[in-house]
Amino acid sequence: MLHGKNAIVTGSTSGIGLGIAEALAQAGANVMMNGFGDAKEIEADRARLEKDHGVKVLYSPANMMDRHEIAGMVETARETFGSVDVLVNNAGIQHVAPIETFPPEKWDAIIAINLSAAFHSMRAVIPDMKERRFGRIINIASAHALVASPFKSAYVAAKHGIAGLTKTVALEAAEHGITVNAIAPGYVLTPLVEAQIPDTAKARGISEEEVKRDVLLAAQPTKQFVTVEQLGELAVFLCGDAAASITGTILPVDGGWTAQ
Repeated sequence: MLHGKNAIVTGSTSGIGLGIAEALAQAGANVMMNGFGDAKEIEADRARLEKDHGVKVLYSPANMMDRHEIAGMVETARETFGSVDVLVNNAGIQHVAPIETFPPEKWDAIIAINLSAAFHSMRAVIPDMKERRFGRIINIASAHALVASPFKSAYVAAKHGIAGLTKTVALEAAEHGITVNAIAPGYVLTPLVEAQIPDTAKARGISEEEVKRDVLLAAQPTKQFVTVEQLGELAVFLCGDAAASITGTILPVDGGWTAQ
């Protein structure tokens, strides 16, 4: 489906990003991975995707807080692959605290990585996409792009910003064969989320199953976690010809969370 296409997926060394990178590679796209983590594990995933799916897979350690490194990552992908046809902005971090004690440096970092990085990445890829009259940009937002939760001021602000940025760039690019959409997941059982469950259970004096059901999934009517596979398949669909008229949308994949 995506044979001959070339993609960048930020924040793709684990979790949602890695799942989307795998789905794009399985669909035939060459992929530039990005993110941080154990170098041996990253290389193992890179080599596995390349071998399993018969595509070229690169890795960039570009810091998503640095616009110059973001531009360099895009240029490396363009030089190696020949073009950047798909951009998935997935990199993100989180911090939870009341606003009066929210560390300003955490605010700055979350806005930089969760919002500004998407601006810098899109700014870098859009000119060539316009010239070739094809591009697919997918911003990974969150249910928090549509609703709020307490103690997440920076994250909610950034994700609401992603929603507005998605719509704006979609309008600017609409006549150039470029679509720009956002996927807004609810809770996904990533390794990062799984690691938090035992501590939450201990802190609340409840079982791990109760943490999943009554804490993490309290807002999701299905009481089921979203899976990375579901998000990956949606990303592949949005990159295809059938989605050419879908642009400027915020697509919730949240088990009904934002329907309430």
